[in-house]
Amino acid sequence: MPDPRFFESMAPLTLEAVGRLSGALIPEGAGAVRVDRVAIASRGGPGALAFVSAPAFLQAMAEVPPTACFVPEALATSLPPGCMPLVHRNPHGAYAVVAAALHPPRRHVGAAAISPDARLELGAVLGPGVVVGQGASIGSGTVIGPNTVIGPGVAIGRDCQIGANVSISFALIGDRVKILAGSVIGEHGFGATAGSTGIIDIPQLGRVILQDGVTIGACTTIDRGAYEDTVIGENTKIDNLVQIGHNVRIGRNCVFAGQAGISGSVTIGDGCQFGGRAGIADHVNIGDGARIGASGGVLRDVPAGETWGGFPAQPVQKWLREVAWLSRSAGRRRKGAES
Repeated sequence: MPDPRFFESMAPLTLEAVGRLSGALIPEGAGAVRVDRVAIASRGGPGALAFVSAPAFLQAMAEVPPTACFVPEALATSLPPGCMPLVHRNPHGAYAVVAAALHPPRRHVGAAAISPDARLELGAVLGPGVVVGQGASIGSGTVIGPNTVIGPGVAIGRDCQIGANVSISFALIGDRVKILAGSVIGEHGFGATAGSTGIIDIPQLGRVILQDGVTIGACTTIDRGAYEDTVIGENTKIDNLVQIGHNVRIGRNCVFAGQAGISGSVTIGDGCQFGGRAGIADHVNIGDGARIGASGGVLRDVPAGETWGGFPAQPVQKWLREVAWLSRSAGRRRKGAES
């Protein structure tokens, strides 16, 4: 279930209503069955509505099947017992439409900049123009800079330093966290699919979790999870102008230099280091203590403790040998052309 601090849960929908919303084909006689939430395939259960677009994901729902699941026609007979197939040519798109209807995000309500429902501990300091949404909490000793917006339900721990013009939403933040000016934490990550009228956004129903001692540089963006959380581990330090995509999980004591970019669903171990403009492709795993050189472009998993560089990134000694060989080869060709 999406976190109720950040998302509303609307009234349950019948499968007949789901069919009208999404255009999915509903099994005969199942129109009155109700669903009250969307879920990923591995987290179903009674009342849940999931989607599966490929056979590889069927096993994930075997233990706790959802009540219903959007599937392509080819997989309609492959679902576990008790899970009703909702046939659609684009299961992900159908899921997106219904997820948006069942779980709209909470928005700031009322004319007051500081919601009466916000909880501020004694010693929290708010600069001019700060906005704090309903249900948000800010710990003692935390200082919030001018014109920063704290969204509904956001929890900020004690002794944090939040700069000016920061936007924080859908986030849980530990103690002694620093977020410098202009950063955006918890906004909608990049996710889109085909809909009936063109490309549509896929609702992002997860959160951002910043653990104790994290530092986030100026104008850095950290997207909330699509359904799982985006997590930054204790004491990790992130430079200015860094992009962290949705569902990313970063370990403790990592460092990221400016303009690094981490794509969605990347997992990074403890103690990793990333040079400036390093880029990581989606769904890649980076082992503990690994290092990625400046401008390195990582397209596959990096083992623990290794140093990689170049594009596509590879172990740094191999990359350096290739660069040296290319330089020598270019020099020989140039000399041959001159003679």
